[in-house]
Amino acid sequence: MKKTWVAAGIIVALGIVWTGGAWYTGKQLEGRLAEMVSQANAQIKRNAPEANVELSAEDYHRGLFSSTFTLNVKPVAGSSNTWLKPGQSMVLHETVDHGPFPLAQLKSLNLVPAMASVHTQLVNNDVTKGLFEIAKGQAPFLVDTRIGYGGDTRTDLTLNPLNSEKEGEKVAFSGGHFRISADDKGNAVAVSGEAESGLVDTVNEYGQKVQLSFNNLKTDGSSDISHFDERTGSQKISLDKLAIAIENKEMALLEGMTLTAKTEAADDKKNLNSQLDYALNSLKVQGQDLGSGKLTLKVGQIDGKAWHQASEQYDAQIRALMAQPDIAQNPELYQQKATEAFLNILPLLLKGEPVLTVAPLSWKNAKGEASFNLSLFLKDPTAATGTPQTLAEQVDRTVKSLDSKLTIPLDMATEMMTQVAKLEGYQQQDAEKLANQQVKGLAAMGQMFRITTLENNSILTSLQYANGQVTLNGDKMPLEQFVGMFALPGLQPGLPDETTPAVPAVPQQ
Repeated sequence: MKKTWVAAGIIVALGIVWTGGAWYTGKQLEGRLAEMVSQANAQIKRNAPEANVELSAEDYHRGLFSSTFTLNVKPVAGSSNTWLKPGQSMVLHETVDHGPFPLAQLKSLNLVPAMASVHTQLVNNDVTKGLFEIAKGQAPFLVDTRIGYGGDTRTDLTLNPLNSEKEGEKVAFSGGHFRISADDKGNAVAVSGEAESGLVDTVNEYGQKVQLSFNNLKTDGSSDISHFDERTGSQKISLDKLAIAIENKEMALLEGMTLTAKTEAADDKKNLNSQLDYALNSLKVQGQDLGSGKLTLKVGQIDGKAWHQASEQYDAQIRALMAQPDIAQNPELYQQKATEAFLNILPLLLKGEPVLTVAPLSWKNAKGEASFNLSLFLKDPTAATGTPQTLAEQVDRTVKSLDSKLTIPLDMATEMMTQVAKLEGYQQQDAEKLANQQVKGLAAMGQMFRITTLENNSILTSLQYANGQVTLNGDKMPLEQFVGMFALPGLQPGLPDETTPAVPAVPQQ
């Protein structure tokens, strides 16, 4: 009996502590809400300035164990080209369970103290009613966020299944689960999650039924803000299958795709190094197996401060373009202006004298593997003095050296062209004969123009450049002579003449 009273006393005491703590943290959250919204708006402006939207918190009601308020997503006053029209808003209803032990957390047996647990649900209005319709009346997504006392957050995003079919068009989505974790300032961020499948049926401009589907999308990675004020880290995205069909006939099937991007500060703490790895395990076009491919691209020695300055300048120029309707609504003009904006910041990007490496870009089929490797060492053009008088002097202002090599096995190329010919309607025997002729012709033409050589049953090209001199397949020449090899007919100093050695015969297969 005594033990029972002791236990009861402990429960009462814990209840008093919990109630007092919940009330305190509820007030604390109310006081910090404006700050949190301000930080969110800063992140939107920084990471997606073209959206031209901002958040505002309204209708805060504090209770003992929970509070509620709404977050409105509205267009920035005076902005244009936003995905929300003036007067429209997307409304999120927020239910906040107070700490130190939020009720929502206790349901999942999470006993770690937290300032609050927030449940976010999209409100059905004129802007979002289309999403609710394809989600069969349910909210298209749900968000549950844990807020720690230090301001760190962990958000679980649940995408509900979607299904819509009308007027010959269909959208189907299995739903997905993603987790986003961030520190109190939103600098250190981790994202992971997956979606099982998705499908879109539509009609193209020729009246044909087109279907796009995917299976097993996954992502996992983390990033942080470096001392250059730029985001560094890595992110991996994988997709088991992507299929494209027209009129119920499969046109393309891509399987086993992975993309990994990584950016990190160099040991000298002055530069950034980036690497992109891409792999495709299988590509089939109309049932024909075209092989697999991979790419590793590295860019090193990027001056961190210059990169940050270039990013800010480029973003400012792009925002200015988006604010001009005559440019933003004209894709060709926008692309032209965006290219000019990139060229404007190019000298800043070259300040650290970066190194570009492709090692390798390759494609493989049942008969072999073709590969391309490249190393390009660049210079800071602003360090050059004087006015360039020749083409070589102009190139040498930005290029320190180049080294590249291309290898294409004849058997691999013949197999590739055989598959392409079969796609064009040729039968196997005729496709092989045509492919054999095409590859032999390509090899002979490459040798005739001294662009390629033939060695070990492979087409080879080797190209190096440094200090105004080009070495092509072992033959050294000035840059001007190399460029002249590709001039118009009658102006081609590199074309064979009476003194040019005979082109070696291509061995018969």
